[in-house]
Amino acid sequence: MSEYQYYEFLGIDRPLNEDEQAAVRSLSTRARITATSFVNEYHWGDFRGDPNLLMERYYDAHLQVTSWGMHRVMFRLPSDLLDPEVVDQYCAGDQLSAWIAGEFVVLDFTSHDDAGEFDLDYDAEAKLSAIVGVRAELAASDLRPLYLAWLAAYGAWERDEDVFDSDADDDLEPPVPPGLGTLTAAQRALADFLRLDDDLLETAAQTSPPVEEIADDPEDIADWVAGLPIADKDRLLRRVVQGDAARVRMEMLRRFRDEITPTIPTPTPRTVADLLDNAARRRADHERRLAAQHAEEEARREQARALAREQRLDDLARQEDAAWSRVDALIATRKPADYDTAVTLLTDLQALAEREDRPGTFTQRTTTLRQTHARKPSLIERLNRAGI
Repeated sequence: MSEYQYYEFLGIDRPLNEDEQAAVRSLSTRARITATSFVNEYHWGDFRGDPNLLMERYYDAHLQVTSWGMHRVMFRLPSDLLDPEVVDQYCAGDQLSAWIAGEFVVLDFTSHDDAGEFDLDYDAEAKLSAIVGVRAELAASDLRPLYLAWLAAYGAWERDEDVFDSDADDDLEPPVPPGLGTLTAAQRALADFLRLDDDLLETAAQTSPPVEEIADDPEDIADWVAGLPIADKDRLLRRVVQGDAARVRMEMLRRFRDEITPTIPTPTPRTVADLLDNAARRRADHERRLAAQHAEEEARREQARALAREQRLDDLARQEDAAWSRVDALIATRKPADYDTAVTLLTDLQALAEREDRPGTFTQRTTTLRQTHARKPSLIERLNRAGI
């Protein structure tokens, strides 16, 4: 197939002005460009722009998908909402990196699977809209997306042994955020996009305490807003009127959650080797359970088939002569489909003869049948294949 590349950028906190739109339009004449988005697909050629620079200057979110196995998603957040030093704890090789661009911190999450086969039905256009919610979650102090990206980075080591050096086995995991066992829809979409293995995620989640869903409680928010100093309210309202509403909302949610969320003890960090080894054992146990379950199901099916076969033979025993007559009638039609039906019936008659310990009678009758119809090669071939 031809190469495929998909690029999408979103402006979330503010739209691009006309000059900025003209600047990004100069990078591609075929892109769909609005004040808040840039979307383009390539089946030949390459994107002339630099996603890093576009994120630093104009956009708040970016997603890239290619037919050679790259999944990339980027976010830009104000550094006063997401501490770069906190982000740095979760960076992992080329798979999860971050840098400061003016007043922003830019996050770059990348997953590679060079050996995977590209799905022609893959809906790249739906991915960023499903994932982009993690940006607001990060701004509101939810660090699960960072941990998921870190975990997916080291999980890629199981697919590609060259992703990290062997001494990375001893690397310690960053702080484990609460709620890994109950991801949001956006976080689940991010985990899937970054090819995070479910067994590795479940292993990591074992030390993650539950998260209290308090941020969306209208009464708590109303009480908290009522208690804000008047000067703070005036300053925030001025920023909203001046067009900074999206950022104001993120800042207020972060302050709200920071002030009312109780401190949760941080679990003792595990090594990368511990996580990967435990996930491998969990995966092997899961596969063994599935194999045992399949074996039990097959045994039940075989038992059901055996009971049905015995019932069929019981019925056949009561009308054996009629069955032999039916065999003769089916063969007489000289139709291939009727030959198949006749052979199936003969197979049951053979099983009945073996069950009743009179195989000689069956052999004698089929020998006569073969002699009678020796000039029907299609029938004889079917009898040979069936061992009759």
